[in-house]
Amino acid sequence: MRFYGTHKISDFVADFIRSNQDEIRGKKVVDLPAGEGQSASLLRDAGAEVYAYDLFPEGFKADGVECHKADLMSDVPIADGFADMVLCQEGIEHLPNQYLALQQLSRILRPGGRLILTTPNYSNMRSRFSYLFSESEMYKLMPPNEIDSVWFSDSKSGDSDIYFGHVFSIGIQRLRLLALLAGLKIHKIHHHRANNTAAVLLLLTYPLVLWVNYAAYRRAMRKRKDVDYETRKQIFGEVFRLGVDPRILVEADLFVEFEKVSDTSSVLSDIRQFNKLGN
Repeated sequence: MRFYGTHKISDFVADFIRSNQDEIRGKKVVDLPAGEGQSASLLRDAGAEVYAYDLFPEGFKADGVECHKADLMSDVPIADGFADMVLCQEGIEHLPNQYLALQQLSRILRPGGRLILTTPNYSNMRSRFSYLFSESEMYKLMPPNEIDSVWFSDSKSGDSDIYFGHVFSIGIQRLRLLALLAGLKIHKIHHHRANNTAAVLLLLTYPLVLWVNYAAYRRAMRKRKDVDYETRKQIFGEVFRLGVDPRILVEADLFVEFEKVSDTSSVLSDIRQFNKLGN
């Protein structure tokens, strides 16, 4: 993490692609949503076999890569276990059913494949304070509304082509859980540029953040004694560490690398023991 240099998450994604070129070369990489194609071009130059998809493929501009239409809110036209890697850059915050989207992204990954996901960081302190005072995760923007937050591909488009702004911003805790339920486990969080306002707010509030999260952790450990101690310690401990990580609390974007460890049905079967309605 650093306090200088570029703020653009696309620059950090570009650095990630270049620094992992040896691992990416020859791999099947799905870029979804592909946007205008900047990352697809970099992946192609790194030697990847690139497959680009977007809700609005007409905006794709990368040479040498064809972009196909795909909607993460329905069945993505890609076979199960097809990809070695999926790049989902600045997309999930626009999707009303993020669990479905993560299930789709997990489905098209082979076992052990990686999902590289970036999204504006709803967990940083600036976003938290902005939401507290105005219900907008970005202090420069109005709260979600029908003028600023909803677009269509053209005047004749139906509901299938609706595009939301940052209506569904997501923080690290919800992202971790929904990804886990889709069979994806956090492999690494890539840290980058801190937001200066968030850093100042953290300096003023970190003791309180630490105390609130630790109190919740201790309460959960006492309350859920029906779950064995090691399982409680592992799960609640991971949630606690994410909640108090200063880097997550100050960075403008989340840049998370997930690994596909299971499928949805297996995950749900494993955790069904923790909570059953009617018991």
